[in-house]
Amino acid sequence: MKRMNVDRARRLRVAQTDAEQKLWRHLRNRQIQGWKFRRQHEIDRYIADFACPDAGLIVELDGSQHGEQVIYDEKRTRKLETMGSRVLRFWDNDVLTNIEGVLEVILAALASPAPTPALSPKGERGRAAETDK
Repeated sequence: MKRMNVDRARRLRVAQTDAEQKLWRHLRNRQIQGWKFRRQHEIDRYIADFACPDAGLIVELDGSQHGEQVIYDEKRTRKLETMGSRVLRFWDNDVLTNIEGVLEVILAALASPAPTPALSPKGERGRAAETDK
């Protein structure tokens, strides 16, 4: 698959916000129980602030501009979730003032199994399994 946003992702890595820099210091180099995180990671047509592909986890940091783009963020989150990822969102201020709390939430998400996207319409598989018993 051709990566469309490579240059944009590179620019975003250089122009990180203070909150992104602070969180990255804790996520980089497998510091969180050995989990590999990537920053400004391209997923489909989106660029996630931080992603742990092995865990199917995306961490997004929202600054004040996100208060004006709530609908876009919700749509983006739903799309990423349908692709099998879990999305955690934090306000920049939370990272800057409560990094320990943010890291606890990330650790809890990493410890819980990732949801599996539905492969068939709801209920079909359950009915078939019941008839096999």
